[in-house]
This record gives sequence, structure tokens and C-alpha cells, in this order.
Amino acid sequence: MITDPWFFAAAIPAVLLVGISKSGFGSGFGALATPLMALTVPVPQAAAIMLPLLLVMDCLGMKALFMQRDVALTRLLMPAGLLGVLLGTISFGLLPTDKVSGIVGALTLLFLAQRLLFPPAIDARPLPRWLGFCLGIASGFTSFVAHAGSPPITAYVIPQRLAPITYAATMATFFAAMNLSKWIPYAWLGLIDMRNLGTSLALLPLAPVGVWMGLRLVRHVKQELFYRLVYAGMFLTGVKLLWDGLR
Repeated sequence: MITDPWFFAAAIPAVLLVGISKSGFGSGFGALATPLMALTVPVPQAAAIMLPLLLVMDCLGMKALFMQRDVALTRLLMPAGLLGVLLGTISFGLLPTDKVSGIVGALTLLFLAQRLLFPPAIDARPLPRWLGFCLGIASGFTSFVAHAGSPPITAYVIPQRLAPITYAATMATFFAAMNLSKWIPYAWLGLIDMRNLGTSLALLPLAPVGVWMGLRLVRHVKQELFYRLVYAGMFLTGVKLLWDGLR
């Protein structure tokens, strides 16, 4: 396993952030995990280390939230996300991860600017389903290459005005399916090895701690504050990913 203390200085807060985001609370923060780890290890290795931890967090989050999901929204987004994972598998190594990060970051900041400068009217129509499908593909793709799938899908789900617990459950269900679908492609690409698995095992006790923290917060925070925190997480994620792409 990795023994570099600087790696763990970045990995510990990264894992806690992902655990909190798995509850749906401040979901944008979760996309910061791989960039944080990538300060000390290559992005593909950081993604491989995170994958087993994501599986554990998904199991914990699904147990608590699965029955609260929006079924119709899940049926729309799930096939699109899986298609995005397939595209990520095919193009892995052809498109530099930092460029993907930069694109995702720019789109995230553009979405936030549009939401803040031109907020939708109370009687505004929901976003079209075709746009949700396209953003689902983008989410699956960026989730595969850098575990940064939250910004695209959040851009579609937030305007649905779901209750916080329904939002959290829908996001948890979507990303549980995405992360489960990555295992075979990651193994096929040689990203899962004993060193990375050993490092994941060392970080594993932090996974339930982060999920527990997030579940406590999502059940006791008012809806207005909840979405403000989601926007804050998306802003930080967008800036970090865009910086990675430009750097």
C-alpha cells in the first residue's frame, strides 16, 4: 500500500467529503475527492483507489435511501449514465483526464452562473427529458474518467425541485449503478492492483463515518440551506476542475 504521509493528508479529507456527498448533502463536494488525491498520485491511480471505497459508501447510502428515490427520474438517467461509462471505457487513454476535468469545470460554472443570474420562475417548465439524457451520458463519462460525475447530473436534477431526501436518494441510486459498472472496465484497463486495493483498505474505516455525517446533515437541514450548500460544492468543484484543465 501507499505509505507517503502527504498522500494520506490529501486522501483522508477526500474520503470524508465523498462519504458526506453520498448522502446527497453538498453533493458537489464529492467530485473534489479525485482531484485532491491527484495532488500526490496520478489521476488514474487516485480513481482506482477511490472505487472500492465508493462501493462501500454506495451500499451504506442505498440501505438508508433507496426507497426514497424518484423512480421516473432514475429510469431516465440510469441508461444514459451507463452509456457514458461505456464511452469512457472506449476512449480511456485517448482523451487526457485533465482536459475532461477542464470541460466539466467550465460547464459547471456556466450552469451556476445561469442559475444565479437568471433564476427560473416558479411556474417554469421542467428541463426537457432529452437534456437529462444528454447530461446523464456526460455524468457517466466524467464519473468513469475522474469520479467527477456529479456536476453534469446535478445541473439537471436540481431544477426538478425535489425534496432533499428524494434528491439524495435519487443521486445515491444513480451513482451506485455507475460505480458498480466501473469494476470490470477498471480491472480490464489494469487500474485495480494489490497496491491500490491495500491503500483502499487502509482508508475504508473513513467511509461509514462520512456517510453517517452526511445522513445526519441531510435530515436536519432546511431545503433552502441544503441547495445553497450544493451550489457551493458545485462552485468549488467547478473551479478546481477548470484549474486542473487549464494547468
